[in-house]
Amino acid sequence: MHKFFTSACNITEKEGKILGDDVKHIYKVLRLNEGEKVVLNNCEGKEYLGEIASVGKQEVIVNILEELSTNNESKINITLFQGLPKGQKMDLIVQKGTELGVKEFVPIITDRVDVKLKGEFKKLERLNRIALEAAKQSKRSIIPKVKEVIGFNEVLNKLENLDLILVPYENAENFGFKTLIKELRENEIDLGSIKNIGVVIGPEGGFEEGEIESLKSIGAYIITLGNRILRTETAGFVATSLIQYELADLGGNI
Repeated sequence: MHKFFTSACNITEKEGKILGDDVKHIYKVLRLNEGEKVVLNNCEGKEYLGEIASVGKQEVIVNILEELSTNNESKINITLFQGLPKGQKMDLIVQKGTELGVKEFVPIITDRVDVKLKGEFKKLERLNRIALEAAKQSKRSIIPKVKEVIGFNEVLNKLENLDLILVPYENAENFGFKTLIKELRENEIDLGSIKNIGVVIGPEGGFEEGEIESLKSIGAYIITLGNRILRTETAGFVATSLIQYELADLGGNI
């Protein structure tokens, strides 16, 4: 069944409206007709089963049948702080990160970010559109946000409010995710209490040693993801997957 996101103001107890690009997609690509069932999401986590009442070129009207109890969101909130990569890599990072359950993407400027990228970053609208499409495909209950680019010092300020900070680093040795989980348990930290997690990924050139020291000073765990060096666009996927597996719902329930 197809899912569509529409603002909460477009949904009442009896009726919902689908607007924008989705309308053309419905009648030209999907060729959905009156009477067909769809799912509407109000962009705030609530979902409804509906039946298409009419299909026009400007809007699609959906009769609301019932509110659904479905929630495909992870119980943890992962914010991916991504050192700005070159080319179109950020597109892939947002797309796959959305599929894996990242709640928020924050592009960051670090010392080794390519100089050309340190100017005005003009891809936010495009990246948020990619997040929307990925959220539809993966049946997310919310649409992750891609935020404005921030500098390293602002990153440090934002990280201090989180429950857990993870920084994959190519020079980290003998302290991986398995060791981290073991240490948290040994310190009698309730893993179920960890709700807000920041993952900080360096750009192609990695982090400067001074940046790593600054991250350590606010309590970040500097971890290795294994013996092989991963590209910047891969490291976030792996770290997110490990977090979702150990602390949330990736892999299913026992």
